[in-house]
Amino acid sequence: MKRIVPALLLAGAALVLTGCAGGAGQATGPDAHRTRAAGKGGEGSGTEAVPAGCPSGPGRSLPDAFPQDLPVPDDAVVTGVESRSDHRLVVDAVTRGGFADTLSFLQKRLPKAGYRLAEGEVEEHDAESDFSSAQVRGRWAIREMPDCENGVFLTYLTAPR
Repeated sequence: MKRIVPALLLAGAALVLTGCAGGAGQATGPDAHRTRAAGKGGEGSGTEAVPAGCPSGPGRSLPDAFPQDLPVPDDAVVTGVESRSDHRLVVDAVTRGGFADTLSFLQKRLPKAGYRLAEGEVEEHDAESDFSSAQVRGRWAIREMPDCENGVFLTYLTAPR
């Protein structure tokens, strides 16, 4: 018993230091260290964290579960995809259109595609809004990327209605 207690303490300390709370549906790979930006309180609430530098390469494809009618900037490079419980989906992307143009795209194109925006806020270097349609509800968040010229980190959190 005396050997078990130090081993448990050591294992617990390792989890705290590495930030590994692990579980089904959590991100893995190079983006796993970053907390998502599109959450709203409680589980999955985001931080101001954005990846360092501009992405290189073609990026990932949008997953089949991503709403086909949800507008995404043409130059967006998908950098992360995470499936969560209750069919929720988180998609991270980087666009090089600059903060003001990306914000304008989201505020204009989503309503044109049939999405209602609600409970949004815009600050100097970030913005976010809930959105919904007859089939989908979700939230988008954007953050300027200081290490990527005109880079904007865009996160969509979507779920079926």
